[in-house]
Amino acid sequence: MRSAKITRKTAETDISVEINLDGTGAYDNETGIGFFDHMLDQLARHSLIDMKVRCKGDLHIDDHHSVEDVGIALGQALAQALGDKKGIRRYGACLLPMDDALVRAALDLSARPYLVWNLELPTPKIGTFDCELVREFFQALSTHGGITLHVDCLHGINSHHIAEAAFKSVARALREAVETDPRKADAIPSTKGAL
Repeated sequence: MRSAKITRKTAETDISVEINLDGTGAYDNETGIGFFDHMLDQLARHSLIDMKVRCKGDLHIDDHHSVEDVGIALGQALAQALGDKKGIRRYGACLLPMDDALVRAALDLSARPYLVWNLELPTPKIGTFDCELVREFFQALSTHGGITLHVDCLHGINSHHIAEAAFKSVARALREAVETDPRKADAIPSTKGAL
């Protein structure tokens, strides 16, 4: 079973993450940040990765530490669940429309983290959520998951729609990349023989 459980405790956050790559997209996420929980739910649902996240963070300061540290723990869980990556498709991409927003995500589970971020949110906040934290989450996920990740917003007016389209497009790309390749289920998807 391709699953993982990560716990991370610092002076700023206390986090547990459980995932199953071969799930149905079931989710149970509680971070104390409503909009972020909604985005994590989208990430699970559209990647078909079962996900349970618990985070108790220093929200009296702001949401930054919680969002970033969940990204760190989730990236670590993905890397652990993938193991040696034998048999995975490795690459994934999605062009996702959501009303006015059109977001493209492409990724490589390469163990070479790199984030290319061409996505601007037109407002500083979505409700009480700081829009800059969307990028912070994906930076942490990419770095700690060993993911080369490109995210581009091609169109968009509404910050909520753009952010949600980003989470959904990355989710769909992840779904594709973590799936077993039936034509090469016994091989590492690299000419180097390792990822």
